[in-house]
Amino acid sequence: MEQLDYNLMFRWFAGLSMDAPIWDVTVFTKNRDRLLEGDMAAKFMAAALGQSRVKALLSQDHFSVDGTLIEAWASMKSFKPRADVPDDGPDGGSGDGAGPASVLASGKTSKPKGRNSKRDSHGEKRSNDTHASSTDPDARLFKKARGQAAKLCHIGHMLMENRHGLIIDTMLTHATGTAEHEAALVMLERMDGRHRITLAADKTYDVADFIAKLRALGVTPHVAQNTTNRRSAIDGRTTRHPGYAVSQCIRKRIEEGFGWMKTYGGMRKTRHVGNPRVAWAFTLTAAACNLVRLPKLLAAALSYPESVQKCLNPPKMTRNEAKSSPKRSTSRKSATKADCRQPISAAC
Repeated sequence: MEQLDYNLMFRWFAGLSMDAPIWDVTVFTKNRDRLLEGDMAAKFMAAALGQSRVKALLSQDHFSVDGTLIEAWASMKSFKPRADVPDDGPDGGSGDGAGPASVLASGKTSKPKGRNSKRDSHGEKRSNDTHASSTDPDARLFKKARGQAAKLCHIGHMLMENRHGLIIDTMLTHATGTAEHEAALVMLERMDGRHRITLAADKTYDVADFIAKLRALGVTPHVAQNTTNRRSAIDGRTTRHPGYAVSQCIRKRIEEGFGWMKTYGGMRKTRHVGNPRVAWAFTLTAAACNLVRLPKLLAAALSYPESVQKCLNPPKMTRNEAKSSPKRSTSRKSATKADCRQPISAAC
């Protein structure tokens, strides 16, 4: 807002004349609520991917899914017993600024003083069932793997197409042990079309119940096998096909999107409170990640050989022509490193 007051380039970009008054901060506050209610971030992403030139770059058969932790805008001191978290007061504290008392394992009571005073939590057992954050009630205490520190966080989920690694859907949920499986099923059900597709994922998704639900939806699970002290739900019927190895190689590209969103998009630690606002920021950042990559992808598509361009832009057929045309072959060549570097040839 300060730059708009005196910077001519900012005024030109916003369409303001030299003597036009600038907007007030409250205008953006009202528009933010309007954007949340209208789910504009998801509509913006869909509009960007719905263009004909961009749609030609997307794979319709092969996808990958994964989740990542997004640190919440709340400190561990705000993680207090649910019975002691009041509804009013500054920063979720009581009206006099004093926080709730903590009962330690030794039976002693630790009464903090002040709004941001020191809080002794040694010996106190904390879990999501008994405690909640007074700053962000939607945040959950969670850790992704053993040996890592538990933090108050949300889980962001992404669905990626495997041809160029573009993000086609996002979702944000509470940080729970089954959130990744549930979010993957929801995003798959929101997809258009009901033809058979493949879904690549890491070992976290190797659960018998999740694999069974994928097959019921007509999705071939290209999930990495988890054989650590257990039996994998993925057997040789899936792993024997060359496409399984290709999917396992390409699915790792989804981490590039997570890395860009956390490094450049500021999603490593969110600055919003509550699932709706964090989800809006997560989806909008994912759409920005796509927009950054699209200019180079569209320019490269024009330099592809004519045979590849026909594969990316197949001619439209009428319903009668589609019925009379032979079925597309499902054979795939063997998985090599070249296939992972050039996913377009494998997708075609």
